Amino acid sequence: MIEELKEEFIVNKVGGRFKLSTLIQKRMIALNQGARPLVDARGLDKIAMVIQEIMQDKIYLDMSGKLHTNEPTEEIEVEGGTVDLTQSAE
Repeated sequence: MIEELKEEFIVNKVGGRFKLSTLIQKRMIALNQGARPLVDARGLDKIAMVIQEIMQDKIYLDMSGKLHTNEPTEEIEVEGGTVDLTQSAE
């Protein structure tokens, strides 16, 4: 288990265990769907990467439970519009 998850700091940082679980789950889905990491990912598995993004205030849940980043979005042009590379394609 990741050490940061054993501490109350990360739980309090995001507003509770349920919100932490939701944030981790949504970000893992985004990463699995091709979103780019917001932290240096060398040597980290995806869960460790998500924890680092939370600890560095790179991701958060809004009041409606949607995942947001504190990083400028990186978009590419595709047929029919743009794609945000930091978010999942919900």
